[in-house]
Amino acid sequence: MTPSSDPSHTSVLNRLRDGNRRFAEGTANRFAAEEAEHRRRLADGQAPDTVVLTCADSRVPPTLIFDQGLGDLFVIRVAGNVVSPEQLGSVEFAVDQLRSRLVVVLGHTGCGAVTAAVDLLSQPDAPISDNLRSITDRIGPAAARAIAQIVGDAVSVSAPLDDDVRSRVIEEAIRLNVRQAAMDLRRGSALIDRLHETGELAIVEAEYCLHSGTVEFLD
Repeated sequence: MTPSSDPSHTSVLNRLRDGNRRFAEGTANRFAAEEAEHRRRLADGQAPDTVVLTCADSRVPPTLIFDQGLGDLFVIRVAGNVVSPEQLGSVEFAVDQLRSRLVVVLGHTGCGAVTAAVDLLSQPDAPISDNLRSITDRIGPAAARAIAQIVGDAVSVSAPLDDDVRSRVIEEAIRLNVRQAAMDLRRGSALIDRLHETGELAIVEAEYCLHSGTVEFLD
């Protein structure tokens, strides 16, 4: 499938919904339909209509879970689907140079990076590399809000959470982290913010369920 030059946000999002339904039902067939000729055409240039910013987790491959093909998605993957200057620059490249007009920020259940960020709030001295901490620090505000919503003031949490409470906090933190990343895209880039404000770019928040294979769009 060759992406159209200027698809509506709704039609693009519906294509992703339909693809995910096929994936969850076990009827996905896009890869069987990929032909060598299409691959050769893409070697001369790309025009993906959708950017997917998602976690680097090996169980969350956007092309598979949305049943898309070569050239359909511009995928940016980083643990915890956080937004740093590198991710911002990549999204800017896609929306400016490739004219992508839909950005999907995709979190997932059981996210290890979000779990680590939640645990670090109650165990701040736990050993962790500076590089990993640069990721959990970006997730930290969402984790703190989740704790505040479920158990009260995050500052008062000084011991590991009860297992049931911890699970609820992580579940909420995953969604709040997706929302935070979507906001960070706009706050960190005048280009992305301008395109969003004028309606030329849609930013959609979503969560993938590892157990069911389904994507829930949060907006």
